[in-house]
Amino acid sequence: MTLRHRGFLGALAGLIVLALVAPAGAAPSGQPIRIGGTLALTGPLAATSLVHKIAGEIFVEQLNRKNGLLGRPVEWVLLDDQSKPDLARTLYEKLITVDKVDLVIGPYATGAIMSAMAVAQRHGKALFHHTFGIPHLAKYEMQFPTWAIGPEPARTFPNLLFDALAASDKPPKTIAIVTSKFPSVHFMSVGAREVAAKRGLREVLYLEFEFGTRDFGAIAARVRDANPDFLWMGAIGLEGNGLLEALKKLDYTPKSHFHLYPAPGPLALAPEGKNALSTTVFEEHPPFTSSPTAAEYVKLFRERAAKAGLPYRSADTQAGSSYAAWQIMEAAVTATSSLDDKTLAQWLRANRVDTIIGKVRFDGLNNYGDDLSKIKQVQNGKWVVVWPKEFAAPGARLVVP
Repeated sequence: MTLRHRGFLGALAGLIVLALVAPAGAAPSGQPIRIGGTLALTGPLAATSLVHKIAGEIFVEQLNRKNGLLGRPVEWVLLDDQSKPDLARTLYEKLITVDKVDLVIGPYATGAIMSAMAVAQRHGKALFHHTFGIPHLAKYEMQFPTWAIGPEPARTFPNLLFDALAASDKPPKTIAIVTSKFPSVHFMSVGAREVAAKRGLREVLYLEFEFGTRDFGAIAARVRDANPDFLWMGAIGLEGNGLLEALKKLDYTPKSHFHLYPAPGPLALAPEGKNALSTTVFEEHPPFTSSPTAAEYVKLFRERAAKAGLPYRSADTQAGSSYAAWQIMEAAVTATSSLDDKTLAQWLRANRVDTIIGKVRFDGLNNYGDDLSKIKQVQNGKWVVVWPKEFAAPGARLVVP
């Protein structure tokens, strides 16, 4: 890990385990509504979880500056699951049975969300969450995702990506797939492998590695020797950075490379991250920022990211999905004037909710609606959408070196 990445993670130092957010002198009154959840404030997923922490703090503060929820102030009880799904399970049990929170909001990343979902189901609690990447495993009828990737993302998203590459000036003929065994990442990478084969891309390398791997030297050597036209990196957090740094030591630069769920800042700001591709549902440029709500959120996120010392302060897909999860919770509570979990769930399954990532719905398979995925690329040190064209940043287009 480079000094830049250690500095980024250093911004997490001093975060308290319990975050209660309620401003003085706000209009809401009465007994606070307590919303419980966890995030990976430490461990390998911490770099991305800090983005989700900022998003949640902004939303709760906005609520309390207005009328809270149901005229009552809102408190966010936030615990650190340390990037460990087993710990997340224990902490959600505590939030529901000991802290007796009114509502629960999901943690970051599929493994922890799956643990939280099991606890929510056992206690009959609705779970609002933002980054669950294996829709067919989301069997609980009262879970509501804003990771708007549709019910079959392992098919729909790779096709979107390969459509974009096929329309470029240099469509790839060979592919190398290197993937973490992190559940949702592995699921998507296997899907990409199958789609690539059906589309006629010749696979020159397929490798799997354990989640949490830090030494990518041997993997980098295999990638260099395979020399693919296109590298699919099934990465989460800083794993993509680790592989690129190892490749750099071998004086090898991928011709074209994709990273599934990277920590947004470290990859965008790293010199070796130039032209990296990834998936997104929200970036801070038109048309995503056309609504006043989205424009205000981007401004507030930038301010808070600066205070937190983040080197990359743009609101991206992680920030957008996280904020959207809070939006659907607020929409359901406001529409039903209720905190009853079954009432909220029934309303969400019957209604679309307008969020900053678009209109989301929960009437599809396993409560997943449309696949709202787009393709983004690092250009001039910033993530911008490049495909589909109607969502591309002004003047941006896919670059294939």
